[in-house]
Amino acid sequence: MTPPLAEEADRKDDASDRLAAVSSCLTYTILAKRADFLRAAQARRQGTQGFLVQARRRDDGSDAVRVGFTCSKKIGNAVMRNRAKRRLREVVRAVLPGLCEPGWDYVLVGRPGVTIDRDFAALKADLAGALRQVHRKVSVRE
Repeated sequence: MTPPLAEEADRKDDASDRLAAVSSCLTYTILAKRADFLRAAQARRQGTQGFLVQARRRDDGSDAVRVGFTCSKKIGNAVMRNRAKRRLREVVRAVLPGLCEPGWDYVLVGRPGVTIDRDFAALKADLAGALRQVHRKVSVRE
């Protein structure tokens, strides 16, 4: 099935007038090194009902946004931890592009019993509020 905007674009003769069928979103890099997680853990924190957000400005001259996900064994077995991380990844994909700042690292830490069971819309609202708080704290301090 072709998205509606793509079908409209195919009907036009001029290729320069074509509309994108899928909107582009911000790309981010996944944190993988333990040292990056430890540095984020020492930076700003904002707790939400569904998870904890740790945010750190890197000040390394790069505008890349990096994101990490942590779910400890307190969440449950491997299946439950992976489900919590999948939910957090999807929340980041949906919310982060509009609210992140270039040159920042963000780590989302799952909470036992809450990250898996909380309504998805509430998780998205949690992340949006947490990012606003983190960046508001930065502007007040500077």
